[in-house]
Amino acid sequence: MSEKTNPRMLKVWREAHLQSVRSKDPDLTSRQMSVLLSVYMTEPPHTVRGLAADLNVTKPVITRALDTMGQMGLVKRKRDDADKRSVLVQRTVKGAVFLSELSDRIVAADKKIPQDDE
Repeated sequence: MSEKTNPRMLKVWREAHLQSVRSKDPDLTSRQMSVLLSVYMTEPPHTVRGLAADLNVTKPVITRALDTMGQMGLVKRKRDDADKRSVLVQRTVKGAVFLSELSDRIVAADKKIPQDDE
């Protein structure tokens, strides 16, 4: 590993990721996770166009991610009443719970990996 690599943080990420894989939670791709985190960690409103610009991907990429996450109940879409051409991406309770549990896994993994393991 390079000098700038933080092996401990990678171990924390690995542990948290393993716990997620072992759980019954939805298994999101990195792209889907990035979309979900953008929706939940930045101020709304969120649009397909805006998310595509923020993540530097095409609108169809966002649409596919939202299709899957919508089926999982992690986000929902709604036509913007102010601009019928625009689709708003909204948070859901299930999505908030999913990210809260993910956060708990990351905190637990951080506590599990010794601090001197760098």
